[in-house]
Parts: sequence; C-alpha cells; structure tokens
Amino acid sequence: MKILSRDTFIETFPSFRKAPDSLIKEILSIARYQTFPGNTVIYTEGDSCSSIAFLLSGGIRVYKIGENGREITLYEIGAGETCILNASCILSPKTYPAHALSTEGGEMLLVPSGEFRRLVARYEDMRDFVFGLLSERLTTVMALVEDVAFGRMDERLMDYIIEKSENGELNATHQKIASDLGTSREVVSRLLKDFERKGKVTLSRNSIRLKI
Repeated sequence: MKILSRDTFIETFPSFRKAPDSLIKEILSIARYQTFPGNTVIYTEGDSCSSIAFLLSGGIRVYKIGENGREITLYEIGAGETCILNASCILSPKTYPAHALSTEGGEMLLVPSGEFRRLVARYEDMRDFVFGLLSERLTTVMALVEDVAFGRMDERLMDYIIEKSENGELNATHQKIASDLGTSREVVSRLLKDFERKGKVTLSRNSIRLKI
C-alpha cells in the first residue's frame, strides 16, 4: 500500500497548510489509499457512503439524471478536493443524492465515515475545509440553476465552448456537452451546425474549433 507523506498531502490539499500536525497524522494514518480507472462509477444515486474520498489526482463528474434520461452535470471534482455531497451523505446521514463517475483515472484517500465525523467534530480546520467546499459548490450550483432557468441555450453553449476549449479547440462528444448543459444531444448538434453555418466554429468528429 502506498504511504503518503505529510508534505505531499499538504501540497495537494493546501487548505490544510496551517492545520495542526495531529490532524494531518490522523488523516494519513486512518485513510486507505486507492487508485481508480477512468469511466468508472464511483456512486449511484441512493448509495450509502461508507467513506469519503480525498482526491489526489484524476477527475470525477457529479451529475443528476432526469426521468427522461437526460443528464446534467452539477460539478466536477479535481485533485485537492472532495465531494461535498459525499460529505453531506456522511454527516446527515443520508444516501448519496446524485451519480458520480470518474472522468479520468487517478488516486484518492478514503477516510471511513465514522472517522470523518470524528475529525469534523474535533478539528476546526477540517470543518473549515468542508464548509469552504460547500460554499464553492453552492455558488457553482446556483450559477447552474440560473443558466438553466434563464439562459439562452445558444449563449450557454458558446460560453461552454470558449471556457472548455484549449488553444481554440474543444474535444468532446455532443452527448458529453449536452449532459454538462442539461439539454439533449439533438439540441447541441443543431446549435453547433448553426454555429458552423454562421462561421463561428469548424466541426469534425468529436472536435469543435472556434473561428471567432
């Protein structure tokens, strides 16, 4: 089993830089190191949470599925973060209220739920970490609700392409974009074709290149 050093942990989770050594030692002593591949189900809605994951690398997408099968991304988790719904599931205690899928393989530390509750109760720095993430996620979800309720889909799609593209190019399937935006693949494909016709983008298989 891989043993993580204190310096590596703090480098990945800078929120704990000023935390007492006793907290870091407890986390590292009780946590279980685990790797995970990409495109792997982490949680399904209704699952119980036996532990909380502190992500060292890789990525996880948290999303909801509607009755019509349409998906919408709530937020994504990267290195140095944990899932606030995972934390809420343990602290409530309730079942996991969404779905979580790894977008790329990585590593994580799993802290048992009982130990996590104890650390939250004992250490202010652990509470600050959880409440800080809660604030960030709440802001993200509120912005998502505003976009879905009031935003025009063509504007949301163009903003998404600009934000997610690297060097003017976005590599993603139409279904992935639709899931992130909470709409259907057909709507995304139609709007992208309209963008292409207007000279805003160039489309190829799973690739969108900006021309504006």
